[in-house]
Amino acid sequence: MTGPTPRVVIADDQALVRTGFSLILSADGIDVVAEAADGEQALEAVRRTRPDLVLMDVRMPGLDGLEATRRILSGGVVPDPPPRVLILTTYDLDRYVYAALTAGASGFLLKDVTPEHLVAAVRLARSGDALLAPAITRRLVERFVSQDTRTAALHRDLSVLTPREVEVLQAVGTGLSNAELAERFTLSEATVKTHVARILSKLRLRDRAQAVVVAYETGLITPGAGDR
Repeated sequence: MTGPTPRVVIADDQALVRTGFSLILSADGIDVVAEAADGEQALEAVRRTRPDLVLMDVRMPGLDGLEATRRILSGGVVPDPPPRVLILTTYDLDRYVYAALTAGASGFLLKDVTPEHLVAAVRLARSGDALLAPAITRRLVERFVSQDTRTAALHRDLSVLTPREVEVLQAVGTGLSNAELAERFTLSEATVKTHVARILSKLRLRDRAQAVVVAYETGLITPGAGDR
């Protein structure tokens, strides 16, 4: 186990889901600092505990997880930096999940995730290192991304990127890992990590999940083009 212990809030209206996830994470040394049954409770828990990460169900009574995610990531709940948010869902192709990704969520997990994947996902999201389930996330983006690329291109100005960075962003959009990027561009993984970090910094993105969304919304990748 490396790095600081992640501090996590679990927000889900099903008590069994909250309890199960809490037991799994706690058994691996991850600190579950609060649980919440709806969006309002999630906001209160984030204000009170200042977690590193929130596991957020989107479909909850009252204030739903999507709006709670927007409020948390806008910086209106706690001062910057806000916690990262991973969306919990029963369906991999869920319009609400895509909306959450565009709002800044770092990725999503299906509720039938294995204990090992849950723990790994929390640790990776805490570090901001990886896009979760890239193949599924890519399908999700392809299904719900705006088809009007002329309008979508206004969302981000890719002119701040070098030609190589644009190529790397396009490849990230297809779900390639750093190792696969290194192989494609004949670069070291360290150099790839540097390129990805510069892309995120220049486009003011939190992580690779947002980079995938931007690659599609700017028309750099078109739906269906990323399939391998």
